[in-house]
Amino acid sequence: MTATPFNPASTGINDNLQAVIASTARARRPSAFAVSLAFGWRALLKIKHVPEQLFDVTAFPIMFTLMFTYLFGGAIAGSTGEYLQFLLPGILVQTIVFITMYTGTALNTDISKGTFDRFRSLPIWRPAPLVGALLGDAARYTLAATMVITLGLVLGYRPDGGAIGVIAAVLLLQVFAFSLAWIWTVFGLVMRTPNAVMMSSMLILFPLTFASNIFVDPATMPGWLQSVVDVNPITMVVTAERELMAGTASFQDVSLVLLASAIILAIFAPLTMRLYSTRT
Repeated sequence: MTATPFNPASTGINDNLQAVIASTARARRPSAFAVSLAFGWRALLKIKHVPEQLFDVTAFPIMFTLMFTYLFGGAIAGSTGEYLQFLLPGILVQTIVFITMYTGTALNTDISKGTFDRFRSLPIWRPAPLVGALLGDAARYTLAATMVITLGLVLGYRPDGGAIGVIAAVLLLQVFAFSLAWIWTVFGLVMRTPNAVMMSSMLILFPLTFASNIFVDPATMPGWLQSVVDVNPITMVVTAERELMAGTASFQDVSLVLLASAIILAIFAPLTMRLYSTRT
């Protein structure tokens, strides 16, 4: 039995290939917004496949809230209930601020694995991988905020500002966290390993959060320390959060947070993009 040789011309395959090659139609380049959303979705998918990443979003807020409320609340405020009213907005800020460092860690991980170079070779809006990662982190911030507020309500926290005050506080904190994360993207681009990024970030965040008004009233501190605490941006954010959740927010305190966020963004976003574009 003799096999009949395969002839592409008889099937029209050659004609189809030539038509595709000769076609001048090109796929439309996606918009900057669409590409950023795609990278944001990528960040969420990474959480789906590695759910251990949510440990810092779930376990740490619960641990800090319970520990400070019941171990130190009575000694600091006289009762755990009163201290919880003071503490919870501060714990909310501390939780979200600590999560921001993972933006730089994730970026450095992509660099070390070579994924960074693949992204830069794509015909897309250059900042999209960075902006998308920050958008994905916004979902982590929202989850962490929900965990802290829900736990606080269960323990007896009652925001006098109601749901509107709580939502406004979370949105303001999201704005500050978005700007703060750009600092850690700079770290992610200049540090050699993800561990180095995390340790450097912690060395900055620990003094900032503990030398603030998160846990105690600055009026109880020495004068020289009060001066430091008063100019700490974390103090400004916590003050605005407490006022929003209590329904007593002032335009000045909210504006200070927005101004600080704008200054941080204006400095570190262009620096990040310069490092991102020139890195070899």
